[in-house]
Amino acid sequence: MTIGAAELYRLKSDARRGLLENDLILERFFRRYADALSKEDGVVLAQLLALSDNDLMDLLIGRVDALQSLGDLCDTPGFKRTLMRLREKS
Repeated sequence: MTIGAAELYRLKSDARRGLLENDLILERFFRRYADALSKEDGVVLAQLLALSDNDLMDLLIGRVDALQSLGDLCDTPGFKRTLMRLREKS
């Protein structure tokens, strides 16, 4: 089941970041996947968007694959799938 319009709007609003690089990556992600995001994707994205800009950037560019502050979320298939999508370059 995909997320609703209100939840998608909230995620897109939360995706406006202080670092331009984060903004560009998140904008590209939403252009590609907004219409197909599942409820699980929404939960993962909400937790990622709650991170500091620098922690989020570290994940997005592959500097780290997990953060202690995210706990077990980093081991879930939904997290790994979402992170892989966020890291896609083309």
